[in-house]
Amino acid sequence: MTEPPPCSAPVIDLNSDLGEGFGPWRMADDDALLEIVTSANVACGFHAGDPATMRRVCAKAAENGVTIGAHIGYRDLAGFGRRPLAIAPHELVDDVLYQIAALDGFARVAGTRVRYVKAHGALYNTVTHDPEQAAALAEAVHRYDPSLALLGLPGSQGLRHAEARGLRTVQEGFADRAYTADGRLVPRGQPHAVIHSPEEIVQRGIGMALTGKVTADDGTLVTVTARSLCVHGDTPGAVAAASALRAGLLAAGAVLAPFTSEGAACAS
Repeated sequence: MTEPPPCSAPVIDLNSDLGEGFGPWRMADDDALLEIVTSANVACGFHAGDPATMRRVCAKAAENGVTIGAHIGYRDLAGFGRRPLAIAPHELVDDVLYQIAALDGFARVAGTRVRYVKAHGALYNTVTHDPEQAAALAEAVHRYDPSLALLGLPGSQGLRHAEARGLRTVQEGFADRAYTADGRLVPRGQPHAVIHSPEEIVQRGIGMALTGKVTADDGTLVTVTARSLCVHGDTPGAVAAASALRAGLLAAGAVLAPFTSEGAACAS
């Protein structure tokens, strides 16, 4: 089950999707973001990333004390993992196991390990409502290491099935994404699905962290209970937005800490 914050001050994790380059091409400024975030969702080579990128990002995360999570997705480099795939559940189990194990190898070489799992793109969206793929994801994480946490959308099938398998679940909010009135993310193909204004990102992030509320695309207030906030690393201006959000959260009295280190959260 998702655990409550251990102290009176709001405790929040700040995460970003990193390691999404390939070969000589880099998607985001991983090094700069690793100076800002408390958790890094590192691509595992299926939707993005390659061995050299995975090793480099894990080493930098370990050096900075940033918690490493496996950012797993569909095997779809050409589509950046944002195209839904009708994959059989048993095949998805194997694909997820492969990705976690690959990243965990590089994390261990860097002196740490993978602490949690987060789905990427189309897989993230699919496991919000598809019970078969959600169950496959939970099975894969549990088979690899039942102590791993699953980071996901509040109320999703993914978190429900993970809880049913006895996994720890962590609810996630998106400071740079628009929400629908039912608490889901506005699909990326629709206008204004991604928020670019640092000021708006800060306002929405603080709102979710302190009040558990965010304004939906129709103007209504939606409840989003989040222990971790995401700023996407591939969004233009991501470093400035993440830096502003971190500063805004601290100024608002929040404590920034990885959700994997609850016991030490109030000391940070």
